[in-house]
Amino acid sequence: MTAMATEEHVQREARMVLLFSGHMIDAPGRPEPRFPPRQEPVAAHAIQAVLDKLHAGAEDLAICGGACGGDLLFAEAALARAVPLEVCLPFEEVEFLAASVDFAGADWRTRYFDATRDPRTSLLVASTELGPLPPDADPYERNNLWMLERASRFGATRVQFICLWNGAGADGPGGTRHMFEQVQQAGGKVHWLDTRRLWPT
Repeated sequence: MTAMATEEHVQREARMVLLFSGHMIDAPGRPEPRFPPRQEPVAAHAIQAVLDKLHAGAEDLAICGGACGGDLLFAEAALARAVPLEVCLPFEEVEFLAASVDFAGADWRTRYFDATRDPRTSLLVASTELGPLPPDADPYERNNLWMLERASRFGATRVQFICLWNGAGADGPGGTRHMFEQVQQAGGKVHWLDTRRLWPT
């Protein structure tokens, strides 16, 4: 679905906007495990439970990135409830897949395409929608701010932010901590799925 089609799809007032940020599945050999692949069912259940609690449905809007792990688990859970979905990428899809999906295996690549090519999904790319990245900007931080801006267009009080996070800093700029802080400043409601409690080490 094109960006224009997305805007037509959600011209009506969304009851609430479900914004997500969370950990990727651990790459093979990650020195300090954060989201081990074996914990995928636990994370999926936790995300589904929040959407159930919020009674998420077709009158709402979901926004997330497209990385393997939390993003795609959230996308799948939203689409299963017929929630229109926006997937926002920080840069072109080929580059994004190489950086944030393909390392986890072919299954995640298939799930990425299943989610992003669903007729209820709009795939939005920052470099297309916002223009070239400024020299002093970070693509991941810009993507977070862009997603939050899109989520807030119906009013900050309608934003329900779901994060799958261990409470620590990110591996690089952007990340869930950055989004968490930005949502809090904007006045959105936070639903923190603390992975230290979901799967204690």
